Order: sequence, then C-alpha cells, then structure tokens
Amino acid sequence: MMSDGRLVGDGSWDLHVQVTDLQVERVLRVKSDLHIGGVMLRLVEELDIAIDWSDHALWWPKKNMWLTHTRSTLDQYGVGAAAELEFTPMHKTLRVQLPDLRYMEFKVDFSKKTFNAVVQLCKQLGIRYPEELSFCKPLSQDDLKHNYSEKQMKKKPTGAVKNGTPADTNSFIANKSHNSTNGSLDRSSGSHNNTLNSSGGRTPISPPGGTWKHNTSNNGIGSLNSTLDSIDGTDDLRASLVNSPARPPDDIRNKALRPKSLLEKARMNVAWLDSSLSIMEQGVREFNVLLLRFKFFSFYDLNPKYDAVRINLIYEQGKWAILNEEIDCTEEEMLMFAALQLQVTLQMNKPQPEPNMGSEDDIDRMMNDLQMSLEGSHVSSNPADIMHIPELADYLKFMKPRRFTLKGFKQYYFTCKDMCLRYYKSSENTNEEPIEKISLRGCEVTPDVNISQQRYGVKLEVPAPDGMMTDYIIRFATEDQYARWLAAMRLAAKGKSLADSSYESEVKSIQAFLAMQHPSAPQINPESLDIQPEDYMPPRYSRRIRSKGWCGAPYPEYMGVQRILEAHANVKDLPLVDAKLQYIRAWQALPDYGIALFLVKHMGHKREELLGVAFNRIMRMEPGSGDHIKTWRYNTMKAWNVNWETKHMMIQFEEDNVVFSCLTADCKVVHEFIGGYIFLSMRTKDANQNLNEELFHKLTGGWV
Repeated sequence: MMSDGRLVGDGSWDLHVQVTDLQVERVLRVKSDLHIGGVMLRLVEELDIAIDWSDHALWWPKKNMWLTHTRSTLDQYGVGAAAELEFTPMHKTLRVQLPDLRYMEFKVDFSKKTFNAVVQLCKQLGIRYPEELSFCKPLSQDDLKHNYSEKQMKKKPTGAVKNGTPADTNSFIANKSHNSTNGSLDRSSGSHNNTLNSSGGRTPISPPGGTWKHNTSNNGIGSLNSTLDSIDGTDDLRASLVNSPARPPDDIRNKALRPKSLLEKARMNVAWLDSSLSIMEQGVREFNVLLLRFKFFSFYDLNPKYDAVRINLIYEQGKWAILNEEIDCTEEEMLMFAALQLQVTLQMNKPQPEPNMGSEDDIDRMMNDLQMSLEGSHVSSNPADIMHIPELADYLKFMKPRRFTLKGFKQYYFTCKDMCLRYYKSSENTNEEPIEKISLRGCEVTPDVNISQQRYGVKLEVPAPDGMMTDYIIRFATEDQYARWLAAMRLAAKGKSLADSSYESEVKSIQAFLAMQHPSAPQINPESLDIQPEDYMPPRYSRRIRSKGWCGAPYPEYMGVQRILEAHANVKDLPLVDAKLQYIRAWQALPDYGIALFLVKHMGHKREELLGVAFNRIMRMEPGSGDHIKTWRYNTMKAWNVNWETKHMMIQFEEDNVVFSCLTADCKVVHEFIGGYIFLSMRTKDANQNLNEELFHKLTGGWV
C-alpha cells in the first residue's frame, strides 16, 4: 500500500542524512532495528566516493547528541522518521587560546568527552598530567554582571536529559559502581600517574587584531608580526611553547576580564565545560574559540627536565591571574612578582644551562625523600633526643577580633606543641593551666604581612565546637620568628607536628619568600631597558606607585620602574626556569591561591553565601569580605551528590550534611571541582601507572 509515495506496512521509513563534507543530503530506507554501523555503511555505499570515511560519525542536531555506539539500533537511540541526522567528521578544527593568551588551531575530537579531548590535545602540546587542565568558554565583562541562575530563568525549559528523565543523584549513598550517580571517597581503585607521549603539532592562528609570529631562534622568543609562520611537527610546536612572547597585542589584553569583587570572581566559574560531555554537545562548533586553562590548582611533580612547556604555561596563567587582579596580593608581593616577570623576560634572550638528564639525581632525590620520611629532620644521634617532642615558645602579641571594641594587642607567652597553641600570662606560668588552648588542626592560616611597615602577622580561623570559625590575630617581632611560627601553624593545620621532616624546608621557603620582597639597590640602569610598569603590574598598583612621591622624577612612570628594579636586584641571578618556578611558588603562597568561588544558597536559608573549593578543603565564606564562616576538609567527606531535577547539591561530611543550590554556575561545576581534587589527591610517584580516566569520570561525572 502506498501513502504519499512511501511504502507502509513493512515497518520501513525514510531517514534523512546530511553529509556535511559534501553539503548533500541522502535519504535512506531503513527499519528501526538497523544498527548505527549499518546506517553508515549503507550511506557510504550510496555515496560511492573514494574518501576515507573512518573519522565520520552520525550527529543528531535536534537531540544534540552523537550516535557513536555503532552496535546500537535506531530504535535504541530513539531515532524515528522525523529525525534528521548529519554525517560529519568527529575531528574538527578548534581555535584554542592558551594560558599565555596565544591563539592556535588544533584538530580536536568533538565526539569524545571533553576530558578525553583535553588529554589528546595535551599529548600534542607535550604537557604531562592533563587532568589538571580543561576547556572553558570565553566570557565578556557583561557576563560578570549577572548570575547563571538569572540567565537560566530567562530561558525556556530544556526538557529531559538524554533518556527523557533527569539524572537524579539524590541517593546520598556512596556507590562503588562505575555507573554511580554520586561521588564517593572509595579509594580502593588505587593511585595513578601518567607520562604522555608526543604527537604532531598544529598551526597557530591569527587572533583578533593581531598575530603571533614564532621565532625559531635558540631562545625561542615570540614576537608580533603582520605575518604568521607555520609550525609544522611536534618539536616546533613544543619549542614555541617553552617561552611565550613578552607582550600580547593590546586588543587581546584589553579584552581580558578584570573581576572587581568576589562575586564577579565567582561568576567566572560558569565558563568551565562539562568534562563528561563532548564539546559538540555543549554548543561548540568548528572554528569556535575555547580557552585551555589549568582548572585544578594542584600541580604534581613539576620537573624542569620534562615539563618545560607545562612550567611555562602555569607561569603564564599565574602571571595573567595576578595582572588581571583575579587574585589579591600586597604591594610588596606585587613588586616581587613584577621583578620575577622582568627576570624571565631578560633571561629569554640568554642561553640557558641544559637540565641534567642523568638518572642519578632522581635516585638520590628518592633516597633522600625516603630517608627524611623515615627519620624526620629533627632526629638526633643522641638517644635522649629521640623522645624529645619539638616545641616553639616565645612572647607574641595577640588579639581576638571583636565587633564594637577598641581593644588592641596584648603580649602573652605562647607555646606550640602537638599541633596546639597554648598561651599564658608569662613564661613563669607554663606549669599552670593555659589561658586558652587552641587546636590548629584544620584551621585556616592567613598571613598578614607588610614588610615596609615591619608588620609580621597571622590570622587564624579555628573551627569552634558549634562548627563556626573563631578568629585570632597574632603578631611577631621579627621575620625569623614569623617564619618559624607560620611554618608550624601551616603544618599543624594539615595535621603535621613540628617533628615532621618538612618543617625546616617550610621555614626556608617562607624566609625566601620574604627576602624577595625587600628592596635592594638596582643593578640595572633604568635607561637601558624599555619597561612599562603597566606590563608588570595591575593598573591599580601602577597608578598607586606613580602617585607616591615621584615628584622631581623625569617621567611619571619613573617611580614604578625604580621600584621594580629595586625588587629585581633580589632575583637577578635566577636562570629562566628557576625564575618561573619561583613565580609559581610565590603565587601558590598567596592566601587566596587556588580557591574556586561559587555563590550558593543553603537549603532553609534566605541569605546567600560564597562557597570556596580548594585542593584540600571546602569553605563557607562571607560574600562581601571573604571571611571564612566554616571549613571542611576532604578527609572528613563521605560523599557528594547532585539532584538534577531540583538542581541541589549535597555534601555529606562526618559531622553534618550541607545542601545548597549554586547561583553562579551549574551545580555540576561544583561537583566536578570536588571530584577532580579528590582524584588529583590520589596521584603517586609510580610512573608506570597510566591516567585512570574511568576513575576521573566516576568521581566527577555526577550522572550516567
């Protein structure tokens, strides 16, 4: 029987398929039990063109999904007579902005999960540990003015997810199966590591308003030019990424986001792509622009021998985070960063020592690490010292901040032992009960330092029995005293005592960080360099320095240049890679480093709060000041879950449960940050293990 030219009764129907490469449409007569592989085979036979179709797959635009399971049938995918499919390449050209703001083109698999696409791209770039990076979409300054939830309210409901019903992870039970719809802290899957091999490079493209020209000289410096050189092969690509041009085009830098508040910083996290979906499923099309950025700020095993590209890109991301004021720092710290940036720029023009490629250094380092972990740094040959528990004791200035009070600092005698602070009226009272005993385990330690004012302080935020935070402010008399007590407090917050082998190295790291902030006599004539303070400092710092007593100087920017050169005298002898590593370490030492912010509303509360997610903890924070209300460590977490229907997330801790909705991003982003940091914490130095992609998706996926 015929109806409108179609045969009915045998269950067959017409399937319309658009072949995107040829811009032609084919109509195939199919039945619902035909599998996807059979559809593609019949389509290729009907086209009868001698082309390699192996990289092609079926894409369903209306459902926004790939039909990549070739053994599944049309009926299993829900494809009916009204469906219109596309037969299109899985690898498409993607324009990628790297952390140094350069744009390049790469062939990326649009059908794979975003996480897997990033892994493949990192192989081309020569970046180890690709799990630290991800793609995010470009944002404009206008995007920082509105919450994600406000924009979603204006959109029409998108309906069901894939199979017709929203994935519900509201079970709050840690499920160990791969199809679990919630995260759990089951660590039985073991640790993982990876060393990625390399494959072919791609060609940089012209960004809006300017182009990058790759300079293939020994120093690898890039420069701006109206033409563009082609980078062919992996070696040329990686050589171009070891160092970055000192200055991007003005129009690219001017488009950089500069968040003006904590709320705007929180709104920036809306841009991250879902690692469990393909980039095609997230609205990205060929020749679109995505940003490749380090997402998880837990950098593992930074080794100059293997990570020249990775170190440079981490340095660049940190540099632009500071220049764009995504993270706060003091004026002395800003000058130190400017000095290190200047040293990097100067060293790029000079030959650098080759990294030691021998294996003896690695063996020695591993043996030393083993010895230190077994013995500790405080062990003495004297048997009596073995039983001695290390302790710090000194007079310190102390204050408990209170609202509506004029009370200042008072001096007490403090001791630090067994991860606890105790303070007394004087050293003669140590045999009595202390005025107060403060447990440092799990506390927040925030430096409060101003070298020019000789202020060396620490703010402690200590969990109280009711779960809230109690604030303490402690001041120290000297840098050495500050370094030793700060190191003890940082280790105690992590559950480590003064006997830990890392104590002395932590002290030295703090002392080195302070030493770099002291001004010294400039070793370079300012007239010999073309230094623009705006290239080395955020606008608010360069304006502030210009306004501070430059009267009588020949140029308005003289004071800024002079201050940078004074700070540069402390780092003038650092080689290129060491200067980058020092920059990264100084960035990591900032109080707000690596905290991803989200505006959330807790269930049963009307008041909005900030949620901060770091590599080892989660924090409730005041939206205006950023003060910590409460902190939870990951080692007290049992599970984290998402109810996709209500868009609520629940985090289950040992002591309580936290349920909230996220206003500045999809709750999946919060879920992924937590799962990602749990995943990264399980890495070890066993280089024989490969990247466990299945475990990553289990911990971050949040849905089947």
